[in-house]
Amino acid sequence: MVVRPLVALILVVILSAPVGAAGVEWRMRRPTPPRDANLLRRDMLDAHNRARGELGLAPLAWSPGLAVAAARHARELARRGRLFHAEQPAGRAGQGENLFSGTRGGYAYDEMVRYWLAERRQFRNAPSPRFSRTGRWQDAAHYVQIVWRDTTEVGCAMEPGQAEDFLVCRYSPRGEVRGRRAY
Repeated sequence: MVVRPLVALILVVILSAPVGAAGVEWRMRRPTPPRDANLLRRDMLDAHNRARGELGLAPLAWSPGLAVAAARHARELARRGRLFHAEQPAGRAGQGENLFSGTRGGYAYDEMVRYWLAERRQFRNAPSPRFSRTGRWQDAAHYVQIVWRDTTEVGCAMEPGQAEDFLVCRYSPRGEVRGRRAY
């Protein structure tokens, strides 16, 4: 019977596949998506402003200054090989920040931002930090920053690390202000 050898072959392939590190997805290799600063800017602004437009919110403008700050932190993430938020001053002086990491060369820019936008399923427009349907603010925080009404600017940068790409977007004014709704 042909089915048994086929099932055995599938099991061998699955069981011999490398296991990704904890917290990092493993993605089959495919051609690296196109990468350049203009494409990053276009894809990030398009995705952010499409989500905001669906809610009747004003579009974000690209900020070269925020992009420089994002690039600085993205380089540090790539150097250390792990995600962590940058230390920020308290209050309005700080910048909002969204982070993404994934298999090096495995994701196009628009795919990266879609992970943040997918958090909309967990979002409810309740005062911060109670904006998540799950009760865990982390489950909707990226989306909340994207659609925060008072945010007017965004700047992003991506830096390849040894095994992962690190995307950082910075926002001004920052969102997720305690006790306030996103919009």
